[in-house]
Amino acid sequence: MEQPAPTPRRTATDPDHTDTLHLELPTGLTGPGPVPAPPVFATPGTAAPGTGVEAVVDPVRPPGPSPLAGPDLLDSVPDWGPADTPVGLLQLVPVRLARDLPLLSGWMNDPVVARFWELAGPDERTAEHVRAQLHGDGRSLPCLGVLDGTPMSYWEIYRADLDPLARHYPARPHDTGVHVLVGGAGDRGRGVGTALLRAVADLILDHRPACRRVVAEPDLRNVPSLAAFLAAGFRLSAELDLPDKRAALMVRDRALRHAL
Repeated sequence: MEQPAPTPRRTATDPDHTDTLHLELPTGLTGPGPVPAPPVFATPGTAAPGTGVEAVVDPVRPPGPSPLAGPDLLDSVPDWGPADTPVGLLQLVPVRLARDLPLLSGWMNDPVVARFWELAGPDERTAEHVRAQLHGDGRSLPCLGVLDGTPMSYWEIYRADLDPLARHYPARPHDTGVHVLVGGAGDRGRGVGTALLRAVADLILDHRPACRRVVAEPDLRNVPSLAAFLAAGFRLSAELDLPDKRAALMVRDRALRHAL
């Protein structure tokens, strides 16, 4: 018999949003970071710096059928178009394993990333993780985050209300979740992740009118990630005991998107 989902632990309440927690972060993590370095521009047919793969310039949806095997549950992510951010022009481009696997596997084998994603090892380990989504039921779409023509981050946009995560928090219809990693060490710790998180959350809210909340569940030990979510307008709603980690439920509400 399935055990009931654990009750999220709350440590503080807010008069308007009773599922908001107070999180103490080390000094310096919540303030504005240094001004980002100028973005690196790539030209068609050349390798994106530090990646060894051809840069994606003005990416468009690849010809042929959608990479999703099931119904479109995410309102056509490949058609959302670019987002202008303080650090450059961002576009979410669906992963194509034949093109992107070496890059993704390299990121997953970075010790900083591997600690939380747990996909270090041979390329096939990352391939299995991504392939399960590409050939799944349409609940999740893996994407490259392409910034000014250079792939530099990995995203999973998923239906949190249809995910096993929904067993662990009071999900609402069309809740949309994000998983993210910033691939290059040079793009970490200087506000890039915050800018991209805000932009992707805005893309979701702009293109998924039925979605009232964007959610995420980073590992509670990943303090820099928590700080980036908070700075991007998310709030800490609860702490969750998930099967593989103790997580922070981060929520960005449509109603508060211009206030936070």
